[in-house]
Amino acid sequence: MDTTDDAPPRTNAPEFTVSEISGAIKRTLEGEFGRVRVRGEITELKAYPSGHIYLALKDEGAKIRAIIWRYAVPKLSLKPENGVEVIATGKVSAYGERSDYQLIIDRLEYAGEGALLARIDALRKKLGAEGLFDEARKKPLPMLPRVVGVVSSEKGAVIQDIRTTIARRFPSHILLWPVPVQGTGAAEQIAAAIDGFSRLPAGIPRPDVLIVARGGGSLEDLMAFNEEVVIRAVANCPIPVISAVGHETDTTLIDYASDRRAPTPTAAAELAVPARAELMAGLGQMASRLLHCGQASLNRSRLLLSRVEARMPDLPGLVGAARQRLDDRAERLVLAPMALLHRKRGALDAIAPRLPHPRETLAGHRHSLTQLETRARAALHRLVDLRHARLARLPDPAAGMAARMREARLHLGGLGARLEGASYQGVLARGFALVRTEGGEPVTLAASVAAGARLAITLQDGTLDATADGGPPPAAARPKRPSKPEQGSLL
Repeated sequence: MDTTDDAPPRTNAPEFTVSEISGAIKRTLEGEFGRVRVRGEITELKAYPSGHIYLALKDEGAKIRAIIWRYAVPKLSLKPENGVEVIATGKVSAYGERSDYQLIIDRLEYAGEGALLARIDALRKKLGAEGLFDEARKKPLPMLPRVVGVVSSEKGAVIQDIRTTIARRFPSHILLWPVPVQGTGAAEQIAAAIDGFSRLPAGIPRPDVLIVARGGGSLEDLMAFNEEVVIRAVANCPIPVISAVGHETDTTLIDYASDRRAPTPTAAAELAVPARAELMAGLGQMASRLLHCGQASLNRSRLLLSRVEARMPDLPGLVGAARQRLDDRAERLVLAPMALLHRKRGALDAIAPRLPHPRETLAGHRHSLTQLETRARAALHRLVDLRHARLARLPDPAAGMAARMREARLHLGGLGARLEGASYQGVLARGFALVRTEGGEPVTLAASVAAGARLAITLQDGTLDATADGGPPPAAARPKRPSKPEQGSLL
């Protein structure tokens, strides 16, 4: 059987396996392009727990996948975000398992300052609308800070300039919190340093003022100080913050949120501490002014005192005259008792001849007493005689009392006879009886006693029980009481 017509056609093209063709394409791409710079907008950004970042770069007509290995992430100068236009530097490679090619990125930078400035301006408007840049939030700087905190790189001329300036102007204690000032993660570390200064543990002196400083550089180099996390940390910091980022012409968002902005780190140190020489000069000038003011006040007081002194009397003369009068009064006081005694003795000598002798006075008083005694005795005798006469005219009290007793007995006997006559015992002795019901109530009417009622009849010598046989007699049989004789007329 002829099978030549069914056999596949023969060709000189070599056969490749899938792995071989995939490897060939990968070598061709990596050898042909090498390192490239690709401009595009970041999209489909995704960070894996392993640390690798997968993304895609796109423009109006195409899209290319890209990857940033974990070791290259810390070296990036910006943080990848969706929607940001960047220039990615790396090499083109192929992923054979999916027949896909991708860009291995080891460097990222913003695609021109225009896009970067637009992003910064959008963030500025957002934070400004929240009030983070208001002047009312600004805190005053302390006059003489004891401790100055610095957030900057520990290497470079920035910290040296700050140290030199503070040592020259007013030596103070400096606390440095070293942080990276650019690259991936720099913004987070700067914000953490600012927050850390406000939460220092006990035993570490807390700064009175804080300086956030960095040297000059491009806009991409200063982007860490335009990040939202840094701006919010500065706005919420309770310590006054001085920003000194870049040169005098550089402006970052931290300058809006800080309490004071300095064009350079050296100027920030000058704002943080005063110049000791200027303070000394100011103190000297103030001391001189105070001295002149005090001297002028003393001169005015002396002039006023001299004027008052001219109008005042001669005080030493007044005191001397008063002292002389005091001496004169003291001398006269010593002589006054003797002079008084002499005057009194002379007055007594003048009165003595006219005074009676005491014996004559006593004799006169005795005579007066004798007369008074005689008159008193006579009056007493007359009073006694008068009392005796009055007592003689009074009746005998014993006889009067006996007569009164007899009258009382007679009156009492009459009252007793009347009482005996009114007593029901006396009535019973005359032959009457007291009839009571069984309940002890006196019976006054026969009509009130029912037939068969039990009665108690009290006589003079005792009580009898009785029973009523019949009712009261009829009204016709009852004897009529004799009517009282009608009184005749007197007329």
